[in-house]
Amino acid sequence: MTTVLAIDQGTSGTKAVVVDGDGGVLGIAELPVRPTYLPGGGVEQDPRELLDSVLDAGREAVARAGARIDAVTLANQGETVLAWDPVTGDPLSPAIVWQDRRSEGICAELDGFRDRIADTTGLVLDPYFSAPKMAWLRRNVTGEGVVTTSDSWIVHHLTGEFVTDVSTASRSLVTRLSDVEWNAELLELFQLGEERLPRIVSCDEVVGGTSAFGGHVPVAGLVVDQQAALLAENCLRAGEAKCTFGTGAFLLANTGTSATRSTAGLAASVAWRVRGETSYCFDGQVYTAASAVRWLQDLGFVQSAADLDAVAATDAEGVLCVPALAGLAAPWWRPDAKAAFTGMTLSTGPRHLVLAVLQGIAAQVAEVGELVAADLGQPLTMLRVDGGLTRSRVLMQAVADLMQIRIDVYPSQHATPLGAVALARASLDPSLSLEDAVDAWEPSTTYEPRWSADQAADFRSRWGEAVAAAVTREGER
Repeated sequence: MTTVLAIDQGTSGTKAVVVDGDGGVLGIAELPVRPTYLPGGGVEQDPRELLDSVLDAGREAVARAGARIDAVTLANQGETVLAWDPVTGDPLSPAIVWQDRRSEGICAELDGFRDRIADTTGLVLDPYFSAPKMAWLRRNVTGEGVVTTSDSWIVHHLTGEFVTDVSTASRSLVTRLSDVEWNAELLELFQLGEERLPRIVSCDEVVGGTSAFGGHVPVAGLVVDQQAALLAENCLRAGEAKCTFGTGAFLLANTGTSATRSTAGLAASVAWRVRGETSYCFDGQVYTAASAVRWLQDLGFVQSAADLDAVAATDAEGVLCVPALAGLAAPWWRPDAKAAFTGMTLSTGPRHLVLAVLQGIAAQVAEVGELVAADLGQPLTMLRVDGGLTRSRVLMQAVADLMQIRIDVYPSQHATPLGAVALARASLDPSLSLEDAVDAWEPSTTYEPRWSADQAADFRSRWGEAVAAAVTREGER
């Protein structure tokens, strides 16, 4: 039976989980990693802090487990990039986080190639993805070393290898969706044509070995964090969807083994490649979820996310929030959008604003769900959810009300590492099917819509008008 150390290196922290062959969690360690939010849309992390959090959390989880591990697997942020020295491994820049908007100008320069980029990569030209941030680093910070996503740097420190996995590479804007290989034409567009780039590996590949956590063990099962959660929640068939409520909220739907492009403005990328077969997904992003809650904390409206339900009003009394604190993704794709509250009066208090923020997050998820349904050609009938904010009954009920579907809450707070564990198992045992590598589960909580369809439609219409007004105002500046 294989015991795996799974490391989920995220935006707000690093989680390490030791899981035995039966799916039992033997040890857990979590360390916070707080991004720095800069004027002008910059979001950075200290690369050394990221690496230290991976090593320290991993070692602590192994110590708590009191068991020998057979493998290490890593789930990563997906689009966070940095420059580093491939000889020494030293960082040459801050880590530029996926939320960073400073490459808007580079995307604007390439606007005439938007359709070509979308057709080749399946993605929308936006600062969210890797290549614009890589190009920004080269123009503004350093031309030295290599510039890659954060997973390549971390894996290099663990194994000495220079790799990235297919799901991460597919988020770059410089790979072909069809075969997930680097595309020379697109690299030239972003002025990255001379870069040394990592080898792209499958998600069921042993990429090297590490002694960082005691004993020399294989490193295997590399994947983007959101795709790992999609796998853990058993979304193995086309049309099955999940939403992770973390720093942002990310709704992904499995689209099968065809490299299908979205016609509704969603990103199309690789879910995973296992046994030589590539599975794809559509995904839509809500850039601020837990980060919007942290903003509420900084304002003093709540002490922590655990207080949301106790503080939130039962009725927002007409107050609406567009929580575009880091811009808007699909279907608007407006990195310049700013957050807005409307409908406030002298009787409006913090309780109404807290509820309005939660309903605004839910409304964005509902918009993404509608786009997914349009692309799939059939409505979603159920959404699986995971992440820390699923503990908010107010938020989850708002999602059920606005989407008008059942919401099933994943019973573990470790969906991402458990998905990576499944890929590590598949890597180490070629006879194991992907279905057998994933643990079965039952929802811990289920939410059914309480609002009528008319209530949901009315709210979404009013909220949509608030978004339109906010985006229009920003565009006129």
